[in-house]
Amino acid sequence: MRRIGIICEYNPFHNGHLYHINKIKEIFPDSIIILVISGNFTQRGEVSLLNKWDKTELALEYGVNIVVELPYCFATQSADIFAHASIQLLSSLHVDTLVFGSETNDIKKLTLLAETQIKNKEYNKLVQKYLEEGINYPTALSKALFEITGKKVDKPNDILGISYIREILLQRAEIEPICIKRNNDYNSIELNDSMTSASSIRYALSHGESVHAYVPKKTEHYLQKKLHFTNDYFSLLKFIILTHIDELDKYQTVDEGIENRIKKYIVKAVSFDDLILKVKTKRYTYNKLSRMFTHILCNFTKEEALQFRDIEYIRILGFDLIGKQYLNQIKKEIDVPLITNFSSIKSNMLDLEYRTTCVYASILDEQDKIKMIESEYKNTPIMK
Repeated sequence: MRRIGIICEYNPFHNGHLYHINKIKEIFPDSIIILVISGNFTQRGEVSLLNKWDKTELALEYGVNIVVELPYCFATQSADIFAHASIQLLSSLHVDTLVFGSETNDIKKLTLLAETQIKNKEYNKLVQKYLEEGINYPTALSKALFEITGKKVDKPNDILGISYIREILLQRAEIEPICIKRNNDYNSIELNDSMTSASSIRYALSHGESVHAYVPKKTEHYLQKKLHFTNDYFSLLKFIILTHIDELDKYQTVDEGIENRIKKYIVKAVSFDDLILKVKTKRYTYNKLSRMFTHILCNFTKEEALQFRDIEYIRILGFDLIGKQYLNQIKKEIDVPLITNFSSIKSNMLDLEYRTTCVYASILDEQDKIKMIESEYKNTPIMK
């Protein structure tokens, strides 16, 4: 039986995600699927439309067997940190195959580029040179790899895929990476065919448009709930920035004097998006700034981030019968705590999850806010 790992955010779960799961089942009919999922905040620095429990329900409904949480301290970081923790989680759960979306769908090419990052001594020098020229990190990475190998890679899923493969190699994880062709533009806000991007779906929902044709039926049901849009948190973010205006550099990823641009524009900015666009420069991508503002929003500091280098536990958010049986088989072989209850262990990483859930719940009505915050320490894994 293949033990398949997938790493997704389901923000929200759409037709492309369903295609991904169904394709895995088609290629590996005798398999178990283990999902590592970002919780209430995502790698792009955005707030998740749906909370992590609703996303877990949807994942189980559509064929995932086990859902594992990627802690906030990794989920909202750069591709390298995001991939590092994700592969640690999958490796600890004895996953033997990672299946991810890719624009090029060329695993040999992506593996070569990952190996280049590890083995070629010129790679880091070139990246640093391009960064010093004021180029943002993803572009510097792409230019350095092209200069060394002659192979171009500049699409977000390919770059993330390279990070996954590099971590598999660095961790010597016994995981085979396999990619599935991604057919839509990850960053597009235009609704295209039935497998459009999550970005376009979020944009449509924020403008009151129907996404009926682009998401499975059960997702539609959850999208009738109160949705969490990043701009909903702008007033809180603005308050935090203005009341900590002289100590912004303490927050994670507030680097290289960017706090001066924040100070310059924070009063005039009218929304989360507006603030990012005003602060944005050639060096700072939209996603990098979005992650930075999310760290400020959640009071995630550089000092705190230094505590969290590796996973401290594996938190199970949900499973079906197959998943339960598998966990029972391997639980004695797992070398980090496997937890199904918030109070199972004492962990600063887990305490951070509680704090970020409180922030996530802050836009809700009081009763819903209480329910959301309590879910963090009262909920046990969802059983399908």
